[in-house]
Amino acid sequence: MADRTLETTVTFQRPFTLKALDGPQPPGTYRLVVDEAEILGVSILAYHRVATLLQTPALATRSRTVQSHLVDPADLEAALEADKKAVAGL
Repeated sequence: MADRTLETTVTFQRPFTLKALDGPQPPGTYRLVVDEAEILGVSILAYHRVATLLQTPALATRSRTVQSHLVDPADLEAALEADKKAVAGL
C-alpha cells in the first residue's frame, strides 16, 4: 500500500479555537500535514485521508519546536470559514 503526505499552510487573521487544541490560538500561518493512504482494489489511483495534523509552536520553549495536533478536518474548515467571515465583517 502506498501512503503519501501532503503539506500546506493555513492562515488565520484572528485568534481561533479547535476542539483538538487547548484554548485559543493566536493569529498566524500554521503548517497543515495530511496523511493519505491508497485505496486498493479500484480501477484508478485514489487516496483517502487518514490523518490531519495542525502544527503549533510548542508551549514553554524558546526553540522552534512544534507540536502536532490531530484535528478534525470539518472542525478546521469551520474555523477557517468563521475567520474569513469575521475578517470580512459578516
